[in-house]
Amino acid sequence: MAASPVVRADNLVLSYGGEPVCAPVSFTLGAGRALALVGANGSGKSTVLRAVLGLLELAGGSLRVLGREVDEREQIFRAQVSSVLDDDAYFPALTVGEHLLLTARGHGLSKPGDVVAQLLEDFGLTDHSDVLPVALSSGQRRRLLLAAGFARPRRLLVLDEPEQRLDQRMRAALAERLRAETAGGGAVLMATHDPELLEAVATDAVLVGDDKSVKLRVAEAARAIRAEPTR
Repeated sequence: MAASPVVRADNLVLSYGGEPVCAPVSFTLGAGRALALVGANGSGKSTVLRAVLGLLELAGGSLRVLGREVDEREQIFRAQVSSVLDDDAYFPALTVGEHLLLTARGHGLSKPGDVVAQLLEDFGLTDHSDVLPVALSSGQRRRLLLAAGFARPRRLLVLDEPEQRLDQRMRAALAERLRAETAGGGAVLMATHDPELLEAVATDAVLVGDDKSVKLRVAEAARAIRAEPTR
């Protein structure tokens, strides 16, 4: 029997104040796969991610994550879904190292100190381990949030434009890490405006739009991004 998808969205309808955010969205995401949501700014990509994370109520359609209806309050959901949105969701009173260590320990990671030391190195934050997040640059804070997303067990990793505020070297390192994520059986769902990241990581893509939301081949999705107006 085939394993059930990690995420299944069927004619997902999302709205704010009764107004649809985008056309209905359908996709499936299996273990060991990476699905990229693409589309213009304001097309609804981030809204789809928030729905998958249980942060937005559906206006229509159906959505299942890990074989269950989404409830972000459930322990099983919180234990298996990790996310990095476009928010500065850090602990302001904790240093960079303390933030990552709390995350790793809180999720029962084996040898959390070793894991955190490696994440600090991989994300170029070793020299900032004892610094409070407010003292970091915006790019450094972004790297902290990404590191925190990897500092815990997970079956699904949800990322909203993870390339934001990263230099080219760090984007390449992130792509390598995400490829390792799927190679190890994890599932990645991300919104992105970076065609190189998409081509390096994604196995599937969906174009989210006002009039229609359609599945694309990765090469088609990369071309769609490159055709976007300069931001």
